Amino acid sequence: MAVVGQGRIMVWEAASLWILENADRIAEVEPHAHHAIQLTVPLRGSFEIGVERETLSGAVTAVASDQRHTFRGSGAVAFLFVAPESQAGRALIAAHLTARPWVAEDRGPLADAVGQLREGFARNLSAQEFRELGQSVVAALAQVARPDLPDWRVLAMIDFARSRLDGTVTLPASAAQVHLSEGRARHLFAEHTQMPFKAYVLWLRLERAVELYARGCSLTEAAHEAGFADSAHLSRTFRRTFGLPAAALRLTQD
Repeated sequence: MAVVGQGRIMVWEAASLWILENADRIAEVEPHAHHAIQLTVPLRGSFEIGVERETLSGAVTAVASDQRHTFRGSGAVAFLFVAPESQAGRALIAAHLTARPWVAEDRGPLADAVGQLREGFARNLSAQEFRELGQSVVAALAQVARPDLPDWRVLAMIDFARSRLDGTVTLPASAAQVHLSEGRARHLFAEHTQMPFKAYVLWLRLERAVELYARGCSLTEAAHEAGFADSAHLSRTFRRTFGLPAAALRLTQD
C-alpha cells in the first residue's frame, strides 16, 4: 500500500488534531463523510475541499458533521476534528454552520483561532505541545457561542459506551445507566447526536482504533482492542469514513 501521508495525531475527549505531510505528491481523497466537524488548515502548500458542486480553500475551512466531501492537496495540513455534540462543536455550528454545512474563511474569529496551528507548525512543536495547542484552540472556539449542551443522559451514555469499546456495547445496557427505556433512549440519543446509537458506537470504535494505530499498534491489534470484528472491518470503516485506506497513512503520537 502506497503511503499518501504521514504525520502525528493528538487525541483527547471529543476532539483530535491530525498534522499530516505529503511533500512528494498531490494527495486525493475520495468522497467520504464522518461524524466529526472537520476544520482544515493549510500549514505548507495548498488544498481544496470539494462539497457538492463547490470547491473550498482558504486560511481555514469548516465542514459539518456527516457532510460528504473530498480533499485534494499537497504539502502539510492540519485537520482538527470536533464532536458536534460537544460544547465546542455546538458553538461552531451556531456561529459558522447554521446557514449551510460548510464555510471557508480567510479572516475572522475562526481563522484567527486556528491560525495558531500554523504558528505551532512553523515552530516545530512537540506532540504534547501540539495537543495542548489543539485543546486551547477548541476551548477558544467554544467561546464563540454558548449553545445548550445535549441532555446529560446522552453524554452519560456516550461515556458509558466509550469505557467499554473493547467489548460489547448495547443500547439497552447504556439506557439502563441513565434509567431510560430502550425506546426513549434511542429517540433521545438520535435527537441530540443526529446518529443512531449503533452508528455512534462505531464512530467511537474508529476513533479508538486510530489512536491505537498512532501509538504503534498494528491494524489488527488496533481493530481488536477497539472492538472491531477484525482488521478488514476496521479498514472498510476507515475508508468509508475518511476516504482512503488506513494503511495509506503513517501516524504517530511522538
